[in-house]
Amino acid sequence: MGSDHQTQELIVNRGVLRPMAFSDVDRVAELEVLCFTTPWPRSAIEEELSSNPRAHYFVYEVGAKLVGYCGFWLILDEGHITNLAIDPEERSKGYAQDMIAQFVREAESLGAASLTLEVRSGNASAIHVYEKAGFVSMGVRKGYYLDSGEDALIMWKTI
Repeated sequence: MGSDHQTQELIVNRGVLRPMAFSDVDRVAELEVLCFTTPWPRSAIEEELSSNPRAHYFVYEVGAKLVGYCGFWLILDEGHITNLAIDPEERSKGYAQDMIAQFVREAESLGAASLTLEVRSGNASAIHVYEKAGFVSMGVRKGYYLDSGEDALIMWKTI
């Protein structure tokens, strides 16, 4: 990951959250395709890991299975959540809440005062997960998603 700050593996109730490694890229690219209408290509994921000093990415393992991943960019004192994906077969098990808690811990340890993200306005389940974690909708980006023209809600959480 991009900075000298090195996060250690974190054992959570359901599995292990750890920094993403290059050996995870194939599975992360697979999750992108399973979870998103416009998935990031493998090359973009590799670029984030190798060349983006603002990037901080984590994977979630339960047993031997990588069930999700998440990432954020630290820009000044703001953490901008780029992605949070859970294998569709593994949803509704609390993994997203664990990953959001990891965002908060990591961003706070790096000096962030807040976290922000964009989420599709029609993605009620994701909006609910973020609201449950304390994010508040603070605006709309009209036509943000190029594939559908759908609006994005801009959500914020103060740390």
